[in-house]
Amino acid sequence: MQTEIRGKVHFSGIGGVAMVGGARLALELGWTVRGSDGPLYPPASDLVQKLGIPVANSYNPENLDWNPDIVVIGNALSRGNPEVETVLSRRMRFTSLPEWLRENLLRERRPVVVAGTHGKTTTTAMTAWILMRAGIQPGWLIGGQPFGFPFPAAAGAPGSPFVIEGDEYDSAFFDKRAKFLHYLPEVALVTSIEFDHGDIYRDLDEIDTAFERMLRQIPREGLLIVCADTRAILLRNHAYCPVATYGFSPDADWRLEPGASDPDAGQTWRIIPKHGEPATLRHLPPGRHNAQNALAAMAAAERFGVSPRDAADLLAEFPGVRRRMEIFLRHQDRIFIDDFAHHPTAIRATLEAARGRWPGKTIHAVFEPRYNTTVTRRFAAELEDALALADTV
Repeated sequence: MQTEIRGKVHFSGIGGVAMVGGARLALELGWTVRGSDGPLYPPASDLVQKLGIPVANSYNPENLDWNPDIVVIGNALSRGNPEVETVLSRRMRFTSLPEWLRENLLRERRPVVVAGTHGKTTTTAMTAWILMRAGIQPGWLIGGQPFGFPFPAAAGAPGSPFVIEGDEYDSAFFDKRAKFLHYLPEVALVTSIEFDHGDIYRDLDEIDTAFERMLRQIPREGLLIVCADTRAILLRNHAYCPVATYGFSPDADWRLEPGASDPDAGQTWRIIPKHGEPATLRHLPPGRHNAQNALAAMAAAERFGVSPRDAADLLAEFPGVRRRMEIFLRHQDRIFIDDFAHHPTAIRATLEAARGRWPGKTIHAVFEPRYNTTVTRRFAAELEDALALADTV
């Protein structure tokens, strides 16, 4: 596919967070954009409405009669979808969102690819937040809805860092490669590697292979950042570039230690970088995992000239991400929290974070098993153990 600067692009399946973000990026780059999806509801409908473009609320061959130069097909669509069949019958040019991003945006920027089984969205948002507030004018594509951002996607300027959430899930029905294999990382940040997406991967070895393939694309002058507290640390054995490690491990290049617990600021965290001045993290979302996410973002931001102390100060103002330890209601002495966690490890981290932030409170967990990870019996025992951290389920 040849790189295009301007043209007409149609996003089939525009209601997904990444797809609506891609449509926003296309608008910023000067494309004429339209889209289609099934009926949409908040918050997806709110994001689509903000675009201010024509969006059809059903899949129909007529939606493609405006003859776009290319159709971006979301990975939720497959054969049998009316627009997919129309694209194929009319011999229209089509692509996946990851490939479109690579050819029309990422080649002209400095991609920071945030990958891993857990913490991608929060770490992506934290990294973009630091760079944005530091005046570096980055671009970003976040696979969630961060508070305090004008939109979950922004193009940034050519030559500037572009922070993108790197999903290991497949790109499209016609491209079963992991999305992050399209993203040309200058910096790759990997939080963790566990088995997930059983509908795509047979076992953990296949997931390891996908991550190792991503590492082969990092240039020698690039940077790999891995968490020293998880299996991600094994990736350093496959790197062709410098490697920075982070976490609670005493051997980490960016070391994390618990600090004082403050009634207003919550748990504070001491940051001890191998090079540079120590810093203190305050006012973070609850949990050790969020401290790790923040530390990873700081390590990535240093690549672009942001000191640990400046990054820590900026993260003290980080407003969080929707559905990531999001307090959506307070009523008398009750606190209602919405969290996206569905993998046993993430559920455990969320419940431990709640227990640590509000000691003495009774925790009632309401769990909806709707993802492949939780609707099969593969993680039945692990889910039972994780949910046992709540007082009631």
